[in-house]
Amino acid sequence: MNRQVILVSRPNGIAQADNFAIVEQPLEPLAEGQLRVRNRFLSVEPAMRGWIADAGNYSAPVPVGGVMRALAVGEVVESRCAGFSVGETMCGWFGWQQFATVAPDAVVRRVREDDLPASLALGVLGINGVTAHLALTRVGEPKVGETVLVSTAAGSVGSAVGQIAKIIGCRTVGIAGGPEKVAQCIEQFGYDAGIDYKCDDIEAALAAACPDGVDVYFDNTAGRISDAVYPHLALHSRVVVCGTAAIPAWDPWPNGPRVERHLLLKRARMQGFVIFDHMASYENSVGQLADWVRSGKLHYLEDVLDGLEACPDALAGLYRGENNGKRIIRLP
Repeated sequence: MNRQVILVSRPNGIAQADNFAIVEQPLEPLAEGQLRVRNRFLSVEPAMRGWIADAGNYSAPVPVGGVMRALAVGEVVESRCAGFSVGETMCGWFGWQQFATVAPDAVVRRVREDDLPASLALGVLGINGVTAHLALTRVGEPKVGETVLVSTAAGSVGSAVGQIAKIIGCRTVGIAGGPEKVAQCIEQFGYDAGIDYKCDDIEAALAAACPDGVDVYFDNTAGRISDAVYPHLALHSRVVVCGTAAIPAWDPWPNGPRVERHLLLKRARMQGFVIFDHMASYENSVGQLADWVRSGKLHYLEDVLDGLEACPDALAGLYRGENNGKRIIRLP
């Protein structure tokens, strides 16, 4: 039998535990061209909110009654597919379940970093780290000495962005929620300054932390945090739109201050980034990230929950800010 987490109802906003259910299904024999993976680690992503929403998104929504879409790391336990051998460790779109029976196109990559924990393929050596690396360098185009401002700076993407910007030679400022996460930004991820978005006057905090303006804003939140940032953009600045975590729902469509005047006066550029547009560069990016981890230039934290039973509330907990690092679920 295969235990699976399925979507039972479509939420409006952040999915809660009762939007999911755990079911058991029999494992069918493999068809020619398929492989079976026993999942060991499941990923929890802020982007999952978009994957299960009715509103238009960059990927088709998970169907009600379907297994929750997720990246996972596991080992091949059966294969009827040329080029895939039993015992290999894979990262791919295997879903929130114990066993995944998939075609080869569900595999993102073979996990070859035997000297590093396999779970990193879901975080700093996975979609989060690769997003941070490629979005910052390709869209943000940071230059030595520039100020890079990052929202959700202690998160799995934001923490990597700040460290990569430091490796490039930038000054980094992180925005996070609460004094503990602000301290984490500075003490563990090397940010030059930190801002608590829950403070009384975020505009004043931004002015003090970024006296010469913001050259690159890596935006994971949108909402009022970003509204406060735009007046502080520097001339010819770049805004990387990577997430909208501060928007509680997309129905009705969110309204807020208009950014056009800021972009015009500062001759700034704003561009969205979705990792699925850059999969051809994924493997090379992982190689660079792994080298930085080995050399001690790139640090990470993992927030590990145990068992499939942790899945239904894991996404809601992420948006409640309960995680301390990249949230993953470990299966026995």
